[in-house]
Order: sequence, then structure tokens, then C-alpha cells
Amino acid sequence: MKKLKITVLLAVLAFSPFYAGILPFENTSVKVIIDAIKWKSESVDVGNIPQGKPKVIRFEFTNTSSKPIVIENVAPSCGCTTADYTKTPILPGKKGFVEASYNAANPGAFMKTVNVTTSDSKTPKTLSFKGVVVAG
Repeated sequence: MKKLKITVLLAVLAFSPFYAGILPFENTSVKVIIDAIKWKSESVDVGNIPQGKPKVIRFEFTNTSSKPIVIENVAPSCGCTTADYTKTPILPGKKGFVEASYNAANPGAFMKTVNVTTSDSKTPKTLSFKGVVVAG
């Protein structure tokens, strides 16, 4: 009988209004994380390109946030690709770019990536491009 009383008391306490203010069930909202950068394209197919002629792939974006964005790092996936990018802060509503220059030395299909880190997000954004180097 004593165990039953303790169980009932615990059940009443567990469902009492006292805990309603502690648990965040009311007036909660889910925050949606929106990217501060809107890329024109995150993946580009360059098609066939001639062997021995570097190919420049340009990725453009718009700053959709309310604060300036700075590109902090651009890291190509291999030594066959170099990168350039907007070095100045990109103001809200303005455009910026990341360019990858691929050294088309070896014939055949390829797919490369460039990781871009910005002041808005420390998680890199991966941009990709693919195509086929044709021996000439």
C-alpha cells in the first residue's frame, strides 16, 4: 500500500503544472537555417575540352544575408586545379565568384571539386565540375 501511495504521488508530481514552465513545449519555434550564399550553380559540366589547354570554370553567387560575407578559404581537390575568388567582402545583395582553373593535361573523363569556406559558415561548401579531356 505504501508503494502505491509513493507511485501515485510521483505520478501526480510528474504531470503537475509546476513542470510546465521548465519544459519548453509551449511557444517554441523551429529556426530554419538559410544559407547566406545563393550559388548560381554548384555543379558544372564543361563537356569536351582540348588536352593541354587549361579550362577556367566560374562559380558565381549572391550574398542573400544582411551582413558582408568574406571567402576565407578555397581548396581545390587536387594539384591539377588552381583557384581564384573574390578577395573583398561581398556586401548584402552583391555578387562574388570562385574560379577553378583545371589543367587538362591527361585525356579522359574527370570530376573535380573545390571546397569553399566563408565567414558565414565554417562548414565548407563543395562545388564540382566534370567533363572529358579530348586528345588533340
